[in-house]
Amino acid sequence: MKYTQLGRTGLKVSRLVLGTMNFGPQTDEADSHTIMDAAQQAGINFFDTANVYGWGANKGRTEEIVGSWFAKGGGRRDKTVLATKLYANMATDDGKVWPNHDKLSALNIRRSVDASLKRLGTDHIDLYQFHHVDRDTPWDEIWQAMDVLVQQGKILYVGSSNHAGWHIARANETAARRGSYGLVSEQCLYNLAERRAEMEVIPAAEGYGLGVIPWSPLHGGLLGGALRKEREGGAARSGAGRSGAGRSADALANSTIRAQIQSYEDLLDKHGLEPGEVALAWLLTRPGVTGPIVGPRTADQLASALRAVELTLPDELLTALDEIFPGPGPTPEAFAW
Repeated sequence: MKYTQLGRTGLKVSRLVLGTMNFGPQTDEADSHTIMDAAQQAGINFFDTANVYGWGANKGRTEEIVGSWFAKGGGRRDKTVLATKLYANMATDDGKVWPNHDKLSALNIRRSVDASLKRLGTDHIDLYQFHHVDRDTPWDEIWQAMDVLVQQGKILYVGSSNHAGWHIARANETAARRGSYGLVSEQCLYNLAERRAEMEVIPAAEGYGLGVIPWSPLHGGLLGGALRKEREGGAARSGAGRSGAGRSADALANSTIRAQIQSYEDLLDKHGLEPGEVALAWLLTRPGVTGPIVGPRTADQLASALRAVELTLPDELLTALDEIFPGPGPTPEAFAW
């Protein structure tokens, strides 16, 4: 496994991040433990989860599964850089939420961190992330609450997820004014087929010293050999995220996207490479990227992701990938011409 610093911090993390969103909804507790053991044995030390994972009536279940794995001992917790998130409505009764039980008020931050610590069975969270921007709560209030958690030893670093570039700027300018350390990471949708983050989010993250942690690196399975699996009867079952199979199938119904994915798979067939591994390896070449989140449902999917870390993509292949999936180009030029 290869390692890098998380943004501007001294924290050393693996170039792959183990996503746990499937633990509970799609992968049972025993198999989840097996995957986490295999990931740690392979050198992955960065695990990502969220308080809402488990979904529906089982919100919080994924954190509990991670916590029961830590409880097995053997240095599992000490070897793990643990990241979780807050923001979501945690109510299970048809989505109804009592006031102040979601988003980023100081009250909900305090309530959420204590609940996550209990489910995870640990005394601290290494990276505590905002799952979404809160348009109603001022950053001064958010940073005051986070600074208290740092002083209490409940969290070490703060990250964001699904924030725009200007949100990152405002968050860290407010933090600097207060003498707070600010955001150290941004977890965003970013992959070969979805490169809008290159316009503002990634430049802002680089400018403020945040590590970029892409989620959905296979774009819901679309970049994981979706057409090959369709021919083999798998119909885009490679999805590694939320509603992966459905999202991939919907995308392939678009003739333009289908032709694009066909060109992608044909190119990689010529090079004898696996689509999913190339999609991950491509992200590892991108400026500012700490490591993509991989959400394996099985040990075989984890093994495929691990091979991507050792994969070197030649310049000619990178150029060809840019031709199939052109990015927006540098900003502000991308906005102007």
